[in-house]
Amino acid sequence: MTHAPGEGQERSPRAEGEGSDSRLGASSAVQEFFGAAYGNVAGFDRLLREQGEQRGLIGPREVERLWERHLLNSAALVQYLPDSGTVIDVGSGAGLPGIIVAMMRPDLDVVLIEPMERRTTWLSEVVETFGLKNVTVRRGRAEEYHGALEADVVTSRAVANLAKLARMSMPLVRRGGRMVVLKGRNAANEIEPARVVLRKFRADEPELLRGITVVGVEPTTVVSVRRG
Repeated sequence: MTHAPGEGQERSPRAEGEGSDSRLGASSAVQEFFGAAYGNVAGFDRLLREQGEQRGLIGPREVERLWERHLLNSAALVQYLPDSGTVIDVGSGAGLPGIIVAMMRPDLDVVLIEPMERRTTWLSEVVETFGLKNVTVRRGRAEEYHGALEADVVTSRAVANLAKLARMSMPLVRRGGRMVVLKGRNAANEIEPARVVLRKFRADEPELLRGITVVGVEPTTVVSVRRG
């Protein structure tokens, strides 16, 4: 399992200006964080820089902050995944976090669910390019797979508020499994409105976890909810 570097580790270079994100991605801290997966993640970064905006996967302003805002952010939830099992990524989009999860954790079976055809085409190309044998791409909305697919963990990033995510994701979580999602600073405010939905699945109290990656990159918030 990948862990964040400890205190006193080399600070990642984050100088302002063009190319700072690429320097971050090439830093020893980031290489150490991703470990054996670094080559694939760096290759994925290059593909997104070359094709992401053109193919409508990322906005033009995101190209120069892929490592900090997207790749490392996606990797922040990996430390909260189980040692084995199946992960379903809902609304995979460009492959964040699903592709990153698959690259970092080849021991997990990862299912990417995405409704848009052009995005599933991209995801399938990425899977083939990097030989990700632990990944299956499914086209459709999460709700279409209720009763058909089940996983130990269901992930998502920038898809919906927690209440809507619970309606979409909890039916895909097997009993005793978890919904583990990336959220922003206001994650705590989404818990109360989601309680009605979570009670239907006998879910435990949501946990707010710190998604730490490398020193110098702001931690994100990971919300983990166990289905009863």
